[in-house]
Amino acid sequence: MTARLALAAAAAVLAAGGAPARQPSAIAPMKGLTDVEGLKVGHVTLAERPTGCTVVLAEKGAVAGVDVRGSAPGTRETDLLDPVNTVQQVHAVVLAGGSAFGLDAASGVVRYLEERGVGFDTRVARVPIVPAAILFDLGVGDARIRPTADCGYRAAAAATDGPVVEGDVGAGAGASVGKLAGAARAMKAGVGSFSIRLPNGLVVAALVAVNASGDVIDPATGHVIAGVRTEDGRALADARRLVRSGAGLRGGVGRSTTLGVVATNAVLTKAEATKVAQMAHDGLARAIAPVHTPWDGDVVFALATGTHAGKADLYTIGTLAADATAEAIVRAAWLSSGLPALPSARSLASATGGARP
Repeated sequence: MTARLALAAAAAVLAAGGAPARQPSAIAPMKGLTDVEGLKVGHVTLAERPTGCTVVLAEKGAVAGVDVRGSAPGTRETDLLDPVNTVQQVHAVVLAGGSAFGLDAASGVVRYLEERGVGFDTRVARVPIVPAAILFDLGVGDARIRPTADCGYRAAAAATDGPVVEGDVGAGAGASVGKLAGAARAMKAGVGSFSIRLPNGLVVAALVAVNASGDVIDPATGHVIAGVRTEDGRALADARRLVRSGAGLRGGVGRSTTLGVVATNAVLTKAEATKVAQMAHDGLARAIAPVHTPWDGDVVFALATGTHAGKADLYTIGTLAADATAEAIVRAAWLSSGLPALPSARSLASATGGARP
């Protein structure tokens, strides 16, 4: 069992049967993904829509893998991460809103890294390797506003190894969940990050931008945190019950997608990093229901910086990656502040007096 998020006693939301639902706590010092040495995280948020992008920098290089499970993905450079292909390390990963338009953000990160001499040495130039993935948030605000190359550049320039900023920022600025009954009954989510450190110095961490068509579920309790609301908008309907009831659901092709980056300080090969990315998807399956649907383009990247001298235990790293991913998803829901038409988990709980249906 990994370290669990503590209960916030005064503001706890009552779950079915009277059990308090968990909320994020600062009891255990944690920076999130940047607890993995060698990584920096930066966001740019276009508050006027909102939308944005999130950049994970690995300027010294990191072995990388990827696993794409949603049926509506938008990606860049993911073929390069196949273990049979040549390049062994990446220098950044970009997550962005804006649908396919948002892939342009990666070009700005490439420019930022090139200016600093970071990249794969081709003898005639150093070429930064920057995989990217996007989520669909064009239905929130003015769809003409989306992340650009300049946004990617600024996010890279703002990246630090300090605590990861979470909530309605970067790629999660326009993210929402619970769209199976239409956008009018959806809720807001955002970016969450979580890290696990073992006594031997091994670190495994995750950063997730949660924009699922399904609900966010707390794996520790099985209760819905955010998702499809009831028709009056005042409570949670529980997408699992709606699906089993045969209710007509209309998620809409390409309107969702959850994006994640898991990372470790262990030494891994590309094949091992790919396996970690695959196992991390179990975290999505624990914390989002339904997930990996025809309407989602779910993608998880895995990075290994190799700064931990201990022998890599792939079983442990993959298992912890799934745990960290699930915790990051829970945080992404709890730490969102919401929008006028998209209440957050906290704002819905406040409006209903803290009671769950």
